[in-house]
Amino acid sequence: MPAASTSATVCGSSAGRSSPAASGGGSSQALTASSEPPLNALSGGSKGRRGTLASFECIDRPRGGCVPSHDPFGARASLGPGLPDLVRLSVLGDRIDLARAPVTVKILLENVLRHAGRGVITGEDAERLASWRPGQPAEAEIPFMPARVVLQDFTGVPAIVDLAAMRDAMADLGGDPARVNPLVPADLVIDHSVQVDMYGSAGAFLYNVAREYERNTERYQLLRWAQTAFDGLRVVPPGTGIVHQVNLEYLATVVTSRADDLGDLAFPDTLVGTDSHTTMINGLGVLGYGVGGIEAEAVLLGQPLYQPMPHVVGVRLSGELPSGSTATDLVLVVTEMLRSFGVVGAFVEFAGDGLAGLALADRATIANMSPEFGATATLFPIDTETLSYLRLTARPPALLDLVERYAKEQGLWREPGPGPDFDAALELDLATVEPSVAGPRRPQDRVPLRELQHNFRSIYPDGLEAIGASRLREEPQPPQGRVDEASAESFPASDPPSFALSEPHAAAPPSQPKPAPEAHEIDARRYRPVRLEVDGQEALIQSGSVAIAAITSCTNTSNPTVMVGAGLLARNAVARGLRVPPTVKTSLAPGSKAVTSYLEAAGLMDPLETLGFALAGYGCTTCIGNSGPLDEPVAQAIEENDLIVAAVLSGNRNFEGRIHPLARASYLASPPLVVAFALAGRVDLDLTSEPLGQDGDGRPVYLVDLWPSAAEIRQVIADSIDPALFERTYSSVFEGDDRWRALPIPPGDRYVWDVDSTYIARPPFLTGVSREPADLRDIEGARVLAMLGDSVTTDHISPAGSIAAWSPAGTWLQAHGVGPLEFNSYGARRGHHEVMMRGTFGNIRLRNALVEGKEGPYTLHLPDGEEQFLYDAAMRYATEGVPLLVIAGKEYGSGSSRDWAAKGPALLGIRAVLAESFERIHRSNLVGMGVLPLQFEPGENAASLGLSGRESYTIHGLSEGLTPRQTLSIDARSDEGRGGRTFRAVARLDGWIDVDYYRQGGILPAVLRRLAAPS
Repeated sequence: MPAASTSATVCGSSAGRSSPAASGGGSSQALTASSEPPLNALSGGSKGRRGTLASFECIDRPRGGCVPSHDPFGARASLGPGLPDLVRLSVLGDRIDLARAPVTVKILLENVLRHAGRGVITGEDAERLASWRPGQPAEAEIPFMPARVVLQDFTGVPAIVDLAAMRDAMADLGGDPARVNPLVPADLVIDHSVQVDMYGSAGAFLYNVAREYERNTERYQLLRWAQTAFDGLRVVPPGTGIVHQVNLEYLATVVTSRADDLGDLAFPDTLVGTDSHTTMINGLGVLGYGVGGIEAEAVLLGQPLYQPMPHVVGVRLSGELPSGSTATDLVLVVTEMLRSFGVVGAFVEFAGDGLAGLALADRATIANMSPEFGATATLFPIDTETLSYLRLTARPPALLDLVERYAKEQGLWREPGPGPDFDAALELDLATVEPSVAGPRRPQDRVPLRELQHNFRSIYPDGLEAIGASRLREEPQPPQGRVDEASAESFPASDPPSFALSEPHAAAPPSQPKPAPEAHEIDARRYRPVRLEVDGQEALIQSGSVAIAAITSCTNTSNPTVMVGAGLLARNAVARGLRVPPTVKTSLAPGSKAVTSYLEAAGLMDPLETLGFALAGYGCTTCIGNSGPLDEPVAQAIEENDLIVAAVLSGNRNFEGRIHPLARASYLASPPLVVAFALAGRVDLDLTSEPLGQDGDGRPVYLVDLWPSAAEIRQVIADSIDPALFERTYSSVFEGDDRWRALPIPPGDRYVWDVDSTYIARPPFLTGVSREPADLRDIEGARVLAMLGDSVTTDHISPAGSIAAWSPAGTWLQAHGVGPLEFNSYGARRGHHEVMMRGTFGNIRLRNALVEGKEGPYTLHLPDGEEQFLYDAAMRYATEGVPLLVIAGKEYGSGSSRDWAAKGPALLGIRAVLAESFERIHRSNLVGMGVLPLQFEPGENAASLGLSGRESYTIHGLSEGLTPRQTLSIDARSDEGRGGRTFRAVARLDGWIDVDYYRQGGILPAVLRRLAAPS
C-alpha cells in the first residue's frame, strides 16, 4: 500500500451535487449500561457547479512514481459495471477492524480518506481516525468535509448577510469579492417565519402566509438575491415545508454520485445544517448534524469542520413497541435515558434486532431529538427499511440500487445481530415504552401519562383548593361503563369522576384505565376557575387549562403513524359529539404538503378542522415560539388572575417562555395526545382513568374510547400514501407561489445595503479586519453582566419569539418608525444587529442572580449597583472600557444551534463565559465569535467558590500563548476591599483549530484572511 503523502497541494475541491431527481434517474424500561471490550491490536478551492467534482493533478513522490494527489492510499476503485467508483474503506482494513467498527466511524473514515491529500486533509488524518478503538479514548482532531449544507431562514438569513458582508470586507482588503462563494451545495428552506395569527378556520393558511409575506418581504428579497449572487444555493420558498422534513422526504440521497475527471464517484450523503435538529436525517442512514451559522459559512467556503476522536454510544433495541405506544413515547423515553446516561458531544448509534420492526419515520423521530439528549448525531444504519422509505417517497430506482450496492460493499448495511462494538452501550426493550409526555419546562423531563396530574400540581401548587374534604375515595368501577351520579360537592363539573367504560375494544389504548380492586386515595383538589366569554361563548379557564394545542414540528408531522392516529382520534371524537373548549388555541402546521395530502385522501382533514386543527401553515410555528397571540379575553384572564396555563404540542422544545410568554407550562406529546388534551381542556388530569369530555347524551368519554387500533392506522396509511403523492408534492418544490416569483431581485454580486432598513444591515463583525490578527492579551478588570444558573438555553440568551414594546429592541424599532404590530419576531430580525444586540438576554423568564427575585433582561451596573436593562448596562460598560463576563452553571447554551446566542454577547462586549459545562454547538459558536468559553474545574462552581458576581475578574495566561484545553488562572477581586480569591478554569478551546479561531477573533475573520491571502 502506498504511504500517505504529506506534500499534496490543493488542485480543486468539491463543488456541487446532483439533485435527488437526477441522482439516479427512573423509568420502567429495561436499561443497562456496559463498557464494550476493546478490539485486539491490529497488524483553495475552485468555483464549480452543482453536480460535479473538480479535477485534480498527480504528485511526484521522492522515491519516484506518480500518485493522484487526491488518493494517496490508492483507495479508488470501481463499484461495478455501469456504476460509479468508490473510495474503498478496505484499504485501511489492517488498521481498524471494519467488521466491528460503528457505522458512524466508517462514514467519517470514508470522508477523511476521500479528501486525504487535497492539501487541508492529509493521509495522517485518515490513519489517526483509523486508530479508533472502542472504549479507548484518544486525543485527536478529526476533519470532516460535509457533502452539502442545509439552512432554515432564521439562521440562513444571517448567514447570507455574513457572506454578503464578507464580500465587502474582501474588497476592503483588496481581494476579489467573488472568492466569497459557496464551494459546497446548499439548500435553504424558508420555514421559520410563518406565525399562527389566524387559527381554527379554513382560511387560516392563506391568511397566515399573506401576513408572513407582509412581515418578511425584505428578508425574502435578500434570499432571492442570494440565489442569483451565489453559485450552488437553492431556496425552497415559504409555504412549502420544514427543512428537516423536506430533507428527509426529498433532498437526501443516502449515497451521492458526482463526476470528476476520472468518472463518477459515489460516497455517503453527509451534511451539516444551521439548525440543531438537522440530525433528523440520521434516521435515513445519513450522517448530518447541526452547527452554528458561522460554522456553516466556513463549510460553505471550503473549510473542514474539526471534532475530537468520535465517542460512539450504542443503543441496542430489542422487542416491539406495545400497542398504544407511539414513536413520540419512544423518543421521550430515549431522551430521558440518554440525557441521564450522559451523551453530550457523543455520537449515538442504534443497533440490534429491534430495529427490524422500527419504521423509518419512527427512527427519524428519535434522531430528530438528538439535541434534546445532547448527542452530536444519532445514526441508524442502512437496511431494507431505508430502501422501502426511499421507494415510498419516489426516489429513482437507480438510486435505490446504488444505495444498496454501496452500503453492502462498504459495510454500512445493517446485518442481524447485536451490531458493532461501541465505546459504551445501552439496551432498551421497546416493550417497556409507555404513553408519556415531557415537561413542563424541559424535553428530557418525561412524565408517564398516568402521572401528569400529580406532576403539574406538584410543580404549580399555588391556587389549589380542597373540594369538600381534602382527600376522597374512588368508588369501584361500575359495570358496562355506567357512571352513577356523583355528589356535586365531591366532583365539580370541571373535575368529573374517574370511571372508565368497560366494553371490550379491538386494540389497546395508550394505557387502559386501571381496575380498582381496592379503594385508593385520589387528589380531589382543583384550581379556582375564572369565567370569561370567547367569541360569544361562555367558558371557564383556570391554572392547568390548555391554552395552546398544536400539532406542529417535523419531529412528529413527518411520521404518518402518529398523524393518521391524530386524524382518526379526531374523527372518533367528532362522532361522539365532542368539541374543543373555546379557550384552547388549536393549530395544525405539518412539515410537508404530503401530510395534508394523505390526510385529505383519508378523509381525516374534515374532523381535524371540526375540532379546530385547521391548516395554519407549513412551517415550524408553535414549536419555535411562533404560536401567535392568544385570544384577547383568554390572555387578559391569564394575566389578571396570574394563571399557570399550559401549551401541549407535538414539538421537540418546551423551554420556559419559548412556546408563548403566557404559557408557563409546556408539555411535549404525540399528535393524538395533543388532540386529546385539546378536548379535555386541561393537563391536570389522568387521561388513563378520567374522561376527557361528555358525549351528546351526557355520558363520559374516555381516551380508550377514541384511540384507533394499530391495524386501522396501518390500513389508512396503505390506502392513502404512495410514491405518486410524493412526486406531486415535490415536483415544483423550488418554484414558489405568485408572490414569491413576483419579488424583485436586487442586482449585482455585492449586496446594496439599505441604511433605513430595520431587517437587514451590514454587520460589524468584519469591519476593520486586518490581514494579520493582533496579539492576544489577558482579560483584565472584567465585570459580570449576568450571573445565571443551570440549563440556560439559547432561547434565554437570544430569544426567537415576540419583541416586547418596552424592551430595548422594541424601543429601538419604535424610534425607527416601526409600530408594535409590525415588530415581527426576534428570529425574523436576525439580519439586523441593532435589533439582535438589544434582544440579547432578552428572554422575559431570564433569572439573573445579580437582580434577585426579578425575571427578565435586567442586571446591575457595577460597582454602583444601578439596575438597568442588560443592553444598557453593556453599552455603559463599553464607554467605560470595561470587558464583560457571564457566569453560569451546567448545560450553558443548550437548545437551538443559534449563532446569535454567540454573536449577541460578542457585540455586547462579553469576552468570556465561565460555566460548569457547555452544550456542544454553543461552545463552538462562542469560539467562532471570539468569545472564550471557560469551564470550572471538576467539583467547583460559583457557589462553591463563593463568587457573588459583584467582583471584578482578571483572566491570566492568554498573552502567554494558548494550547488546547489550557488551564488558566482567574483573579476575582471584591469591591469592598476585603480581598478576593484566585481559582483556575479550563479554556474550552478543544483543539488547535479552536485556538486558531480564537486567536484570530473568530471563524469569519480567520476565513476572510485565508481567502484574502495571496495564492
